[in-house]
Parts: sequence; C-alpha cells; structure tokens
Amino acid sequence: MSAFRTEHDFLGEKEIPSEVYYGIQTARALDNFNITGIPVSKEPLFIQAFGYVKKAAAMANRDCGVISPEIAEVICKACDKLIAGEYLDQFVTDMIQGGAGTSVNMNVNEVIANLALEIVGRPKGDYKYISPNDHVNFSQSTNDAYPTAFRLALYNKINNFISSLEALQQSFANKGEEFKEVLKMGRTQLQDAVPMTLGAEFHGFSTTIKEDIQRLNEAKMLICEINMGATAIGTSINAPEGYPQIVTEHIREITGIPVVLAEDLIEATCDTGAYVQISGVLKRSAIKVSKICNDLRLLSSGPRAGINEINLPRMQPGSSIMPGKVNPVIPEVVNQTAYYVIGSDVTITMAAEAGQLQLNVMEPVIAFSLFSSLTYLENACYTLKEKCIEGITANEEICKNMVMNSIGIVTSLNPIIGYEASASIAKEALATGKSIHDITVLERKLITQAKWEEIFSIENLIHPRFINT
Repeated sequence: MSAFRTEHDFLGEKEIPSEVYYGIQTARALDNFNITGIPVSKEPLFIQAFGYVKKAAAMANRDCGVISPEIAEVICKACDKLIAGEYLDQFVTDMIQGGAGTSVNMNVNEVIANLALEIVGRPKGDYKYISPNDHVNFSQSTNDAYPTAFRLALYNKINNFISSLEALQQSFANKGEEFKEVLKMGRTQLQDAVPMTLGAEFHGFSTTIKEDIQRLNEAKMLICEINMGATAIGTSINAPEGYPQIVTEHIREITGIPVVLAEDLIEATCDTGAYVQISGVLKRSAIKVSKICNDLRLLSSGPRAGINEINLPRMQPGSSIMPGKVNPVIPEVVNQTAYYVIGSDVTITMAAEAGQLQLNVMEPVIAFSLFSSLTYLENACYTLKEKCIEGITANEEICKNMVMNSIGIVTSLNPIIGYEASASIAKEALATGKSIHDITVLERKLITQAKWEEIFSIENLIHPRFINT
C-alpha cells in the first residue's frame, strides 16, 4: 500500500498520509494555522458535540429525502465513533484559526467521511461514494454546524464546572459547621470590627459560591438556542423545507440537551451575546473564588508575625533560602487561574464586538477562551477543595485572644453607654494599652462586672442578642 493518497480541492492537489482519516482541507489548515499548538482534540467534548451535530444532520437529511437511508445510516455509524470518543488523534487543527471554524468543520467532515468509507469497505478518499461536502456536510454550513457544536460542548463543560463548584461549596459548608463555635474577630478595611465565628466566615464562603452556581445554571440556558439549519447566513439556503426544525429535534433527542431553534436565524448566526454573558458569569466566579483565596492567605499569615487564625495544609517547602518557610501555594495558584479567566473575558469581549454584518468570524478564539477558562477553573476548584480547604484547622486560642484583646469589642457597649462614651473608651485604650474591661468597669464604673460578663460571654459574642440595660 502506498504511504500517501492524493486528494484535491479547487486550489489543487495534495499528498495525504494514507493512514490518516482527515483529508486535504485539514492538511491545508495544518500548514496555515500553527498558533497555539493546541489541537481541537484537546477538547473531546467539542469533537463529541460535532458527532451529535453531524449525526442529527444525516438523520434530518434522510427524513427530508435528500440523502439515501443507506448513506445516512453509515454516516450515523461513523458519527457514533466520534460520540464514543474514538479517533481523537485525527482532529489536528489548531484551536485558534482563521475562517470562522471552517477548518474544524472540514476536519470533522473528512474524518466522518473516511470512517464511513471504511465501514462500507471502500478506501479513504473515495469521495465519489461518500463525500465530506456533498454528504456529511449536506444542508449545512460551518456557520451553523460550528456554533451548534460549540454550544453543545459548552453546555456540558459548564455542567462539569458547576459540579466542581458544588464540591467546593460543600467543602466550605463542612468547615462552617466544624468551626461554628470558634470565636474570632471580624474585620473591615483590615481593621478590627466586631466578633463573629470562624464558622460563619466559612459559611459565607459557601453561600457566595452557591449563588454563582445559580447564576451559571441560568446562564447556560442561553446557549440552548441554536441556529442549526441557518446554513450560510441564516436564510437556510441549500437546506430542504422543514430541515431546521427536524435537525433541531434530532439534536435534542440524541443529546438530552434542551435545545431550541432560534426564532430569527439571521440574528442568531451573527450574534455572540450569549458567550459574552457566560464569560461574565465565569469572570464573576473567578473573582469570588480569588477573593476567598486572598482571605485564606491573610487568615493563615504568619505563623508568628501574622494573623495566624487558621492553618492551611503544608504542601511543600516555601523557600530555597529561608529554612522552614511554608507558603500558601494552593490559594496562590487559584488566584493566578482567576487572573487568566479575567483576561480571557477581555478576549471574548473584543472578539464578540468584532463581528461584522452576517457573521462573527472570531468565534474560534471565543471557543478557545471559554473552553480553557472552564477547564482551568474546574481544575482550580477541585485543587482548592482537595489540597487546601479539607485540611484547614483553626487556632482557637489565638482567635479568642484576638477578640478579648481587641478594641473592637467596645461596639457592644453602644446601646448601654452610647457611641460617644464608647469612642472615648476606645481612644483611651488605644493610647494607653489598657483593656476595654478595665477602663469601662474598674475605672469609669459605667457598667457592673455582672453586666460585663453578660455582654461578653462566649455565647453572646457568638450569637449576639440586643442588650441595652
């Protein structure tokens, strides 16, 4: 057998290695787009989604009577191999490319066509029998097949990210329960505020992540509107009557994703607003998780010259010169992941704005940015949960002593002695180093020792009730 086969397109001929399932247009893309070094095969959900799209298209073309049942059946069998995750190494085009995703679409069309040819016992490249364009891509354009596959893959990747957030949220909730009786000082503007519990602080982390899970579940529904059947610009040119509705129904049935056909296919083919909104929600999640990591780094700072209210798991030596130093490396790596996601949001914003007339040709970089952001954030959430949150311990005595030595506890005296008197006590304590207790009870005799003990009991500091007499 020859090591190469010759394929042609309207630009000319090209030698293709005989063992590969892709064809000439994929080979041209390999020559043209060496940008990231990351092939589309690194996003297996994207390839799987293309398998769904091409299978649904073959079924719809069969139903519309424009492709024979025999050809449709063998195309579906080839698509099933993609859906099962097979032949990923054949999807070699770069994630970022010119042409609005045409190279990816043709990579898929060529692989499916050659798999189908192999199934029926014909050689690769025998496109007279099963063609990448005339059969696999029938009733389609890159401009509806690519965004539809993108949205299907994005829906599933968002679900995967939601699962990682749910795991992280539960981990914070567990720590909230574990630390619910640990008294500590709350802080605003990095200054002492009023007492709280460490458990309440961690419960707050859990709640803020839970809110983002809700926002993501809302945002993902935006990508359930697809333009399949729009073909080139939304006029459905070269698609048979009823095809858009039929292919959408097939996609919904074989994927289980609640897709609907866009009401205005012209608008849907050029609009990327859903991606902008999803990216915004991802940025929001990244910012929230990063803020929590900042808090963890502050609360664990020290251990002897910082706040030192909590201990993070000791993951690795922290310095090549300072013996014994251990750094908060897990929160740090999550911070950096968040910065990447925030930067990707700018890329998506600019790419969405760059759409012109009936098509946005920048969709490949939008796909690359959203896919990578979701993957990295998912990995970061699991890393934070497993290598940091689950192993956090509390320094209870340090937390309690910070409360009782703080000037901030004077706030609890406001309802009894008034703001002005409380401020005067705080000023004297700060200037002299005396305790709030000594100034209030022993020197100024503004309240009794019994009232002091009532106000500043551990129970009342953890679960404060209003006391004004």
